[in-house]
Amino acid sequence: MAPIPPGIRLLVSFNRDQWYRALTFILTFLLYTSFHLSRKPISIVKSELHKNCSSVSELATIASSSSSSSDSQQPSLPSLHTDMDCSWKPFDKNNYKQLLGAMDYSFLCAYAVGMYLSGIIGERLPIRLYLTVGMLTSGLFTCLFGLGYVYNIHSLGFYIFVQVANGLVQTTGWPSVVTCIGNWFGKGRRGLIMGLWNSHTSVGNILGSLIAGYWVSSNWGLSFIVPGLIIAAMGVVCFLFLIEHPNDLKSMYAQNSSPGKSVRTKNWNGVNGHAEVYLQYKNSKTQSYDTELLLPRDSVCVPVQPVVVVKSESEPSAISFIGALRIPAIIEFSLCLLFAKLVSYTFLFWLPLYITKAAHLDAKKAGDLSTLFDVGGIVGGILAGVISDKLGKRATTCAVMLLLAAPTLYGFSMISEFGQGPTIGMLLVCGGLVNGPYALITTAVSADLGTHKSLKGNARALSTVTAIIDGTGSVGAALGPLLAGLLSAGGWDQVFYMLMTADFLALVLLLRLVTKELSSTKSRPISTVELKEH
Repeated sequence: MAPIPPGIRLLVSFNRDQWYRALTFILTFLLYTSFHLSRKPISIVKSELHKNCSSVSELATIASSSSSSSDSQQPSLPSLHTDMDCSWKPFDKNNYKQLLGAMDYSFLCAYAVGMYLSGIIGERLPIRLYLTVGMLTSGLFTCLFGLGYVYNIHSLGFYIFVQVANGLVQTTGWPSVVTCIGNWFGKGRRGLIMGLWNSHTSVGNILGSLIAGYWVSSNWGLSFIVPGLIIAAMGVVCFLFLIEHPNDLKSMYAQNSSPGKSVRTKNWNGVNGHAEVYLQYKNSKTQSYDTELLLPRDSVCVPVQPVVVVKSESEPSAISFIGALRIPAIIEFSLCLLFAKLVSYTFLFWLPLYITKAAHLDAKKAGDLSTLFDVGGIVGGILAGVISDKLGKRATTCAVMLLLAAPTLYGFSMISEFGQGPTIGMLLVCGGLVNGPYALITTAVSADLGTHKSLKGNARALSTVTAIIDGTGSVGAALGPLLAGLLSAGGWDQVFYMLMTADFLALVLLLRLVTKELSSTKSRPISTVELKEH
């Protein structure tokens, strides 16, 4: 008999639950990667919406003068016409930075407002269907932005409307995927697992930059249409394969079990009405595994009354918005994320344009170089998760990274003018220190607080808690690009001073939690530390 290949041995070493857990991890990773992939094109296309018109005009003048010097020579550069190849109206005026900032603000402001509602709605609807609809509509609005190029639309109102609508529907993503991943993974190594998982943010930004950069100079409409089609396709994948909770599988296998068990229960010695209630409850899709353990087996007979009581306890009601705010430490982490996300999203929306102006690169090269910030973000998010797991101190880990980020931002503003080599190094370091706290708070901390012991096991609170934290952070995400658009008119130095101030304020908001963590005698995860608000 031939020996079993080692690869097959590895595959069969995992049980069914582990395979489904891996499926959920990979699927939610890809789903939210597509969300960020569809957000990134606007930052790449900005430098194409407003080009350096003076250089284009000079090149066109040189071409026309050289062609007129020889009667026999035909114009060799007919495409260099400033009306066609310069800026895209209405972003061709001197206030183009304010207009581009307004587009960012319209998306992020709608995202921030919608996020507070999204978590509450998401807890009351099937997550799979809720997320599918959100991804399909987000793909629609992303494609609409690109169709503005195809149909030669120059109305600022059109682009702002599309941004607002896309911002609202994209709020379906984060509470849904965090709830799913929190349902499937426990607290043991949550920082490491979610640090790895949260790299979808940076992976999506990188892929979005590369896809948008491929078409930005030739047909920037495709820079939006292709990502829009990708997120819509992933919405279909979500509908077909996403499993919200492990208990959904257990109820499915209970339904698909041999029919003999159901037949034997009809012979239960009791009133016919009681047997009917038992059969109906046994086939309930919302039945939890704990409840299933309490139900009668093949030959065990129990009264019907205990079954009805257990069923009512297995369906906790969704937590209210005010009730979620009473969870210890949620306010501090939410406000901290406001400033941390302000910094991260300013880089997300303005870094390619800054590199274009500071390093004098074209749109494609600047977009490719900006992906290094997200590469650093992947490493920073994983390191933050590993360190916080080992130390059991989430707030302290965030505070140290924020403390190091402020001087690093100042160094980046200085070094970026000295060539491409130093810029690459500083982009990696800044990405790790800026995105590390942001990633940790939006994933492991949100899951910790969403399963806090004060909730008494109410797993349905996770979506609302996640929405509150990320919704507050999204307020900062909306303010950052807006302020960057306003301040950049007076020089990029003012933008970096704003970013350093935001990092400092985020650090200050964590000081109380850091003090409490450092004074605790045992290193435990944030969800088990006694945190009381003053």
